[in-house]
Amino acid sequence: MRVVICGAGQVGTTIARHLVERGDHVTVIDSSQERTRRMGESYDVRAIQGHASHPEVLRRAGAQDADMLIAVTRSDEVNMVACQMAYSLFGVKRRLARLRHAGFLERDGSGLFAAEHMPIDVLIAPEIEIAESISRRLRTPGAFEVTPFADGKLALLGIHIADGRAPLVGERLWELQESTAAASMVPLLVERKGRLFPFAEDTRVEVGDDLYVIAEASQLTEVQQAFGYRDRPARRVVVAGAGNVGLHLVSRLRSVLPGSDIKIIEIDPARAEEVAVALSDQMLVLGGDALEQELLDEAQVAGADASRGFDHLFDARQMVGQMANVALGWRASGFAICIAFSQRKQGSLGFRDGCFQILESQLTLIGG
Repeated sequence: MRVVICGAGQVGTTIARHLVERGDHVTVIDSSQERTRRMGESYDVRAIQGHASHPEVLRRAGAQDADMLIAVTRSDEVNMVACQMAYSLFGVKRRLARLRHAGFLERDGSGLFAAEHMPIDVLIAPEIEIAESISRRLRTPGAFEVTPFADGKLALLGIHIADGRAPLVGERLWELQESTAAASMVPLLVERKGRLFPFAEDTRVEVGDDLYVIAEASQLTEVQQAFGYRDRPARRVVVAGAGNVGLHLVSRLRSVLPGSDIKIIEIDPARAEEVAVALSDQMLVLGGDALEQELLDEAQVAGADASRGFDHLFDARQMVGQMANVALGWRASGFAICIAFSQRKQGSLGFRDGCFQILESQLTLIGG
């Protein structure tokens, strides 16, 4: 397959790497000479410097022969125009675009991205996906992984078995299926002492297991309780950072956790004022540094269930250590859950129980 990727940032580089590994022919366009040079030297791709929305640049990239165009520059407008050019001028069959601004995404239901309007087949919205992931974490505090499918009717749940007194610990598959607590659950996989294997008929649930089950979305609370988790969904949340991820998260939490008490802390005074005006009297927006104890006291974090941060508070070289210290401080201040996010990847690090998980596009710190 021949693919043209517009944008050689983190997202574009990751996509290019995966496509090259599977044997696809990849051409990458970026306006930065340095990023273009680095991409060409690091991967088996054709790298072209230029503006991804310009027809001549797309022609030099071979758009006329491409099977797919993936537009993931930092500009929503450039990504949309690149898809339009690919469709109208070069007849590219499949077009994917990364969009960040909520205003564009909210229009998706009106047919804005149909072929006769703005021909984009697949929308990529990392900020929304991250906000959704955090939202699911807050709604299911007993699970370390929640993946919805079947239009949200079902969910794949990852549960760490830590309580030996939990009702289903020590049970076998047929005993689980007879249990009222597990009636809406199907056990799939067990990870035990580093080994992953299917949940067989004679497999017993043991303390220390990571258990993966499919359950009805309406029964997630009951399933968690069956494995010893009694935590209720977060109702009092402090969000540090009013960027795209923060605002998407706030919007989602207001929808799925009605009546919840949400506060936002934003370090940029202009951005804090802008968000405060936009949200009107719907929630409290505090301007200041989320590292300052005085501001945390004003946000009443000692009574909060969860906090989520950050969008852009840290210098990348100090990010990991600072996030660790901040999260520990937040836990000491009374947070039940701390979740931290950054768009910069800093090495590999991972552990659970007050854990770091550094992924390619986010850093997540969860303290259960």
